[in-house]
Amino acid sequence: MSTALITGASGGIGKAFAVYMAARGMNLVLVARSEAKLNQLATDLQSKHNIQVDVLIKDLTEPGATNAVFDYTQKQGITIDFLINNAGFGDYGDFAQSDENRQTQIVQLNILALVNLTHKYLPLMQQNRSGNIINIASIAAFQPIPYISVYAASKAFVLSFSQALWAENRNYGVRILCSCPGPTETNFFTEAKFPEAIAAKNAQMSTPETVVQDAFRALEKGDSVVVSGGFANNAIANLSRIVPRQTLVSFLEKQFKA
Repeated sequence: MSTALITGASGGIGKAFAVYMAARGMNLVLVARSEAKLNQLATDLQSKHNIQVDVLIKDLTEPGATNAVFDYTQKQGITIDFLINNAGFGDYGDFAQSDENRQTQIVQLNILALVNLTHKYLPLMQQNRSGNIINIASIAAFQPIPYISVYAASKAFVLSFSQALWAENRNYGVRILCSCPGPTETNFFTEAKFPEAIAAKNAQMSTPETVVQDAFRALEKGDSVVVSGGFANNAIANLSRIVPRQTLVSFLEKQFKA
């Protein structure tokens, strides 16, 4: 029986991955900060699907948190067949006026925790000649976006990093995918403190379940990247290929300015 480790599993896309994979008989290791939500999800999935669910209450921005996750699975003898690096967040506003600690935490969670966990589990997958890693980025990865500058840059890192690993690992039997959702029905806009007027521009949202389904279809095809949300999001992701970068960023500054 396969086991999936999912970060940011207490809600949104992470929870949708947990539900999807549990329904297919996979055991789970769920990681998040929200103890009550995570324990409730684990209880529900165990009783409904007769699987093993391990819960780790961790803030992955804290020093040593990724080591603790890895050490736990090693001590329990759990082989991770799917690593879903989903945990992440953003912050809206003028960078110069933003909270420095919050910007640093975006980098720590969206980039460093993802890199650390990948570096711990990927060698084991290579040894087994089998494994899957899905890194959750965003359509923000395809161009700089003013007023969510650190978030967009962090997702650009995830996209580049994932595609490089996809190429490195094709001969090891390890599949790497970068999932780039557009606006999705999660608490992202609330947590990032977007002004209502800006958030309202993203009224057409995908469901987390659609993002998960798109990811698994792309993984089965051996793709390195998948953009969820249909034609419009794919068009946005490809704008930087046809519109001069400076022109595009100037346009986005006007669109994202409160």
